[in-house]
Amino acid sequence: MNDQRPNPDELLERVQRDEEKARRGKLKVFFGASAGVGKTFAMLSAARQLRNQGLDVLVGLVETHGRAETMALLEGSVILPLKEIEYRGKILHEFDLDAALQRHPTLILVDELAHTNVQGSRHPKRWQDLEELLAAGIDVYTTLNVQHLESLNDIIGAITGIRVWETVPDKVFDQADEVVLVDITPDELLQRLHDGKVYIPQQAQEAIRNFFRKGNLIALRELSLRRTADRVDDQMRTYRQERSIDKVWQTKENLLVCVGPQSGAEKVVRRASRLASELDVEWHAVYVETPDLQRLPSAERDRILHTLRLAHELGAQTATLSGQDEAETVVEYAYSRNLTKLVIGRDYKGWRPWRRSFAERIGRLSADLDIIQVVRDTSDIRGKQYSARMVKHEERVKRTWQPYAWSIVACAVATLVGTVMRPYFELANIVMVFLLAVVLVGVKYDRGPSVMAAFLSVIMFDFFLVPPRFSFAVSDAQYLVTFAIMFAVALVIGHLTTNLRYQAQIASQRETRLRALYEMARDLSGVLLPEQIIDLSHKFIEATFGVQIAILLADDHDKLQPAMRNTNPAPTVDASIAQWSFDHNEPAGFGTDTLPGSAILYLPLRAPMRMRGILAIESANPRWLLIPEQRRQMDGFAALIATALERVHYIDVAQDAVVRIESERLRNSVLSALSHDLRTPLTALVGLADTLIRTPPTLSEAQLNLANALQDQAFRMNALVNNLLDMARLQSGNIKLNMQWQPLEEVVGSAQKAREHQLADHRVHAALPADFPLLEFDAVLIERVLCNLLENAAKYTPPDSDIHIAAAVRDGEAQISVTDNGPGLPHGGEETIFEKFTRGEKESTKPGVGLGLAICRAIVEAHKGRIWAENVPTGGARFVFTLPLGTPPSLPTLLENMESNVE
Repeated sequence: MNDQRPNPDELLERVQRDEEKARRGKLKVFFGASAGVGKTFAMLSAARQLRNQGLDVLVGLVETHGRAETMALLEGSVILPLKEIEYRGKILHEFDLDAALQRHPTLILVDELAHTNVQGSRHPKRWQDLEELLAAGIDVYTTLNVQHLESLNDIIGAITGIRVWETVPDKVFDQADEVVLVDITPDELLQRLHDGKVYIPQQAQEAIRNFFRKGNLIALRELSLRRTADRVDDQMRTYRQERSIDKVWQTKENLLVCVGPQSGAEKVVRRASRLASELDVEWHAVYVETPDLQRLPSAERDRILHTLRLAHELGAQTATLSGQDEAETVVEYAYSRNLTKLVIGRDYKGWRPWRRSFAERIGRLSADLDIIQVVRDTSDIRGKQYSARMVKHEERVKRTWQPYAWSIVACAVATLVGTVMRPYFELANIVMVFLLAVVLVGVKYDRGPSVMAAFLSVIMFDFFLVPPRFSFAVSDAQYLVTFAIMFAVALVIGHLTTNLRYQAQIASQRETRLRALYEMARDLSGVLLPEQIIDLSHKFIEATFGVQIAILLADDHDKLQPAMRNTNPAPTVDASIAQWSFDHNEPAGFGTDTLPGSAILYLPLRAPMRMRGILAIESANPRWLLIPEQRRQMDGFAALIATALERVHYIDVAQDAVVRIESERLRNSVLSALSHDLRTPLTALVGLADTLIRTPPTLSEAQLNLANALQDQAFRMNALVNNLLDMARLQSGNIKLNMQWQPLEEVVGSAQKAREHQLADHRVHAALPADFPLLEFDAVLIERVLCNLLENAAKYTPPDSDIHIAAAVRDGEAQISVTDNGPGLPHGGEETIFEKFTRGEKESTKPGVGLGLAICRAIVEAHKGRIWAENVPTGGARFVFTLPLGTPPSLPTLLENMESNVE
């Protein structure tokens, strides 16, 4: 524990890490609770000081928001021109990453780390731009608000009621070389808002009513302070580890509770839990298993395991440690994790007043740990101690007599060998033979037989070898010293060999567990089928632990299926307990708080993306499942199985996706080629049919009907080809939307006019509100959507039926619906009818190839909307699509845009 020499591997890793860090640029983040605290101002002030010192400082992008004080700091700075990117017909300005890399300044300022770049940029996020700058060796200054941290985003959303969608991974913040907390009080920030130093007055009043309420600002400030403190604490721990500092630094409150075999341990754990809750700190609970404690009766070991499980349920980080001395092991654990306060139960020395208490031993080993002693439950301590002694006595009675018999045999053999050696060797040399017998007994058996061997070796050496022989009388008083030293040495050797044997057993068990985990992870990494995963899991788990297991996998509807492989004997799995464990993502059954009466332990197979199933374990020795080390290893096996199942699943998903992508690519290519090849003869066919009708002499009635039918079929075929072309163009992503603010009534009217022939036998009712707002959309494409929906309604409803067109504003978006009173949609087909080449009636004389609704979905989704179909309770089908509302421009601006379009 006092060895200060650094680990060579850690030292090499640190050197390599420092070399890599030296090649990268330095990232400095100006961090604040919210907008307006002065992050940009602080960043510009710091950069200005460096610029005055002659450093090459470049302003890559700074958002001043019109603040005069901030703009004044930009005077005299070298500002990088922004990059112009066209997006939806508008020119937007973004940070020019390529120009910054080419310019390669010593320091660059890039505001708003969480910003999302415009489509068409190299990286979707600005923090990814900064990663490229840092990799090029450029130092970067940037700003960040606490609500943009990914780990805190949902918490802040619940507090403020506003969800921020632009986030930064916490690793970017944690890996920053320096974080500067820019902090002001909520009252001062609100005053800045009133003074117009954050937003313009109209926006400021709206912000104060919503996000910038005082309660929100207090909560945000606390989160920013805590997050900064956590980062500093991580830096302090890293520094202590790199410098091999083994003293506790009182920088952060935390607790370490020590669980032992004594009575009243549960009270100590509960008191530590309340204390940790009052101090709002993390806490740990450890149990040190020494060779002495490994010989505890089963009842006492079960009580320790129960206490550890209680601590885990109360929120502690639990661990079972191994060591020769409990106090040294606990102090070493506290030093390694910088734990400052120890909570232990008060010892009762009883009839051994000379024995040091656990607190005294901790105090002698460490002078910088605070020790809190908790009074145990002493109401029945004497009874419990008496019961423990009775249990120990019963355990001793149950022990076999063979180790003690072998101890007698070993001493007898040593006496026989000593008798043979007596004429030739001094008695001091013969003593070594008896010590060897004690060592052999200690290596092979427990402490009791080794103590017995030490006692018998002294007696036999005295009786058979020391003159006068065959008598316990001693002729020379010096032999008494020899006997005493011999007995002491024998006891020490027996004690040490016994401890070493236990330590060797512990190390062997750990090595076996680690080897099993390694071999299972190695073999699972190469399997490609769930059946192979299950077979390997049975092989390793059953061989390692001697248990019976069953693996229940979940289907696509999160329902567990029967075990895929039946072992003999196989555990009798309770499907209801297994499903509960799966649904709640918690262990159930034996050794848990949920249905503990079951003899089977159910462990969820929890993968990174979702739950994959349940691992059911049945052991002939149920107490084995309560041992923390075994339970942690079993959790490790479950995690390996879940990860392997998820990997295999996504291999199948990736293969299916590749097949679908290639199929779609081939289908679109064929459609595009056929459509272009068919368009020319179809156009000629339409022209020839029209010429045939108009060219004299006049056709007879029969010939005229044939010519009209030919023309109608040519038009219909032309419409199908247009659908094929549109579908191929939409799938390729080459279509560009001509977004304009315009009324919906005009598009509805033009769609009705375009489908006048198909709607001749139907009654169309359009009910649009008079105050329906203007919408921004591509009129040609939205007209195509309405045309396809009207044609679809006319095709699948009987003549003389009604078709209704309606529009309304709901949930912040415009909803347009087309409703008919026909037979409705087939059951379960509300979603499939939007797929390509899917028709409402599989076998039907109605024309079409099933592309109209697929085109509608592609167009609506290109407008950032949704489309769905549903059956009307009174009969018929309703197709609904949505469009974003947006904020229409003022009337003068709209008129100017219309005039420019006309020109």
